[in-house]
Amino acid sequence: MSYDIKRSVSLYSYQDEFYNKQLDLEGCLRETAKTGATGVELLAEQMIRKFPLPIEDEAFRETWFGWLKKYGLQPSCYDAFLENRIYDNRTLTLKEQVKMMCRDIRLASMLGFPVLRTLVSTPMDVIEGSLEYAEKMGVKIGLEVHAPFSLNSSWADGYMEMITRTGTKFFGFVPDMGIFCKNIPDVTREKFLRHGAKPECLKIVDDCYAERVAKGFVKIKYDLNLGKANMEYRLANGMNEMMEAVKKAGGGPADLGYAGSSFTYSWSDPQDLIDNIDYIYHVHAKCYNTHEDYVETATAIPEVVEAFKKAGYKGFLSTEYEGGEHLRADFDVDSIEQVRRHQEALRRAIEG
Repeated sequence: MSYDIKRSVSLYSYQDEFYNKQLDLEGCLRETAKTGATGVELLAEQMIRKFPLPIEDEAFRETWFGWLKKYGLQPSCYDAFLENRIYDNRTLTLKEQVKMMCRDIRLASMLGFPVLRTLVSTPMDVIEGSLEYAEKMGVKIGLEVHAPFSLNSSWADGYMEMITRTGTKFFGFVPDMGIFCKNIPDVTREKFLRHGAKPECLKIVDDCYAERVAKGFVKIKYDLNLGKANMEYRLANGMNEMMEAVKKAGGGPADLGYAGSSFTYSWSDPQDLIDNIDYIYHVHAKCYNTHEDYVETATAIPEVVEAFKKAGYKGFLSTEYEGGEHLRADFDVDSIEQVRRHQEALRRAIEG
């Protein structure tokens, strides 16, 4: 089956350089272009000061599109955050939340984005209430599928039911490659070692993770209470037994911290992508540490890209570098080099 897999960069990847003022918004676009990527994913609330007012300004939009033309980039995905708890004393009403979602859809459209990413915490009735406007504006809403969530699960079935019932072509998924981790990232392990974890305790956690990968993760269930669903998921995947083993081995806070962090990664069969390809609008190509040989430490790039090829995916894989969160307390973060390496790893997998 023919495919058209393109490469993009989420500007979230450059957050360290952005906040350290090594890069401004144009600088992030310039670095993106240097990697050979042709798409750009934007977190407007992060990188546009006085958001959302500048987007309403025609002069800002002219500058934005001028930068895109200058660097040969096209908008791939707009990352939105439904801030439904902006008041101390209440959650926004459904009407208020739909209004905020429609605002973000409008802003995404004004900046040329065909897809809007929304978080898993976005209530389904808010998404459904925004579909008519999304279709009017020509912007597809993509729900991020981030570990511990997964496709081909009862959690995803709840959203598929809504898609089937409404017949919408403007709601689907944005899988995050953190659901395709064959092992825990090395930068995570090294951080906990620096902070006092014992190698023998980390091995217990690594072995438990490898066992979950080999057996298959028990998938998270659909529940409006995400905290409850997450805890049930952890317990079903052996959290208590693993924690007890770590404690028995003399594990302290750092060891238990590593054990808990292991549930922020998961492994799904790449066949899930093939089965749901009609509903996948964009992809977060999550990465944690890409080595000099262009091998990513945890995410299974070759297997995932091969699944997209087999499915005939036509869209972007967008580098989303998160390894810096495990480094910045102790070292300088070089997101620019990490994104460059990861883009090369994607290029080799796509063209190979």
